[in-house]
Amino acid sequence: MRIGELSKRTGVSPRSLRYYEAQGLLTSSRSDTGQRHYSEAEVERVSLIRQLFDAGMSSRVIASVLPCVETPGDVGVVDLAFETMTRERDRIDADIARLVETRDALDVVIRANLRHRAGMSTAPVARSA
Repeated sequence: MRIGELSKRTGVSPRSLRYYEAQGLLTSSRSDTGQRHYSEAEVERVSLIRQLFDAGMSSRVIASVLPCVETPGDVGVVDLAFETMTRERDRIDADIARLVETRDALDVVIRANLRHRAGMSTAPVARSA
């Protein structure tokens, strides 16, 4: 399939697909006229790449994890991918903890604002002369 069809089937722009290819995350064959052609398997691969990007992984990290999918029998590849995935999970956990702290701090400010607003509604309104 050509890049436009892969884009339609995955919801990923042709520009992003070209970026994935430039980063070594996706491969295509080329026609005599230079057009990219992708296999059916690339639809699922693009979906996986999107999930990994959505999880906050960089293209460099994704490139180090994808070989595990391609060669699951290679112990060295599997071990390296496991280390990378574990490190990324730990990073995501730390991001979540920071977000929870930030949300909790915002809740404190929101409660203070609510108290202030409630006090304003019962206070007499100052009139100008």
